[in-house]
Amino acid sequence: MAAVAPPSVAAEALALLERQGATLAVAESLTGGLVAAVLTSVPGASRSFLGSVTAYATDVKRDVLGVGGGLLAARGAVDPVVAREMAQGVRDLLGARWGLATTGVAGPDPQDGRPVGTVYVAVAGPHGASAAALNLEGDRAAIRAETVSAVLEMLVVALTEAGEAPPGDITANVAGQDTEQHGRL
Repeated sequence: MAAVAPPSVAAEALALLERQGATLAVAESLTGGLVAAVLTSVPGASRSFLGSVTAYATDVKRDVLGVGGGLLAARGAVDPVVAREMAQGVRDLLGARWGLATTGVAGPDPQDGRPVGTVYVAVAGPHGASAAALNLEGDRAAIRAETVSAVLEMLVVALTEAGEAPPGDITANVAGQDTEQHGRL
């Protein structure tokens, strides 16, 4: 079996989450719990990681995560918009600041007209959601392992770019400070 994401990427993501006072929830389809397993392999993960939903079946994506039934019927489960809705859905469901999602085709057969190796990963946070397309090669285990690495790396980038300060840090909202300093609401 291919190695799953290095614990260092998971540890980096969890350290950023903790530093920002943020929490994480994960929705997994093709990875079937591997993202959660890598995160929970890091000591102290419970300080930021709330939990996950393994939404392997399309009905679970719709009924538990709130992915639109019309979207799933029209585009199938392997789709960037579906990935974004999964990330937002698990974020809402578990009350996390950040949500991740994985959906795709690990093989050995195509799915929803998509070839093996077609994967979408998504991150949802306080300022919206984004998805990335991956075209991976290898066997089922390699595709799943690469997906785990990619979604955790995507989270690290999102957290770094967000640059959120911990709750209560007044330097995080410069515009708000300026408004308050000038007495405008």
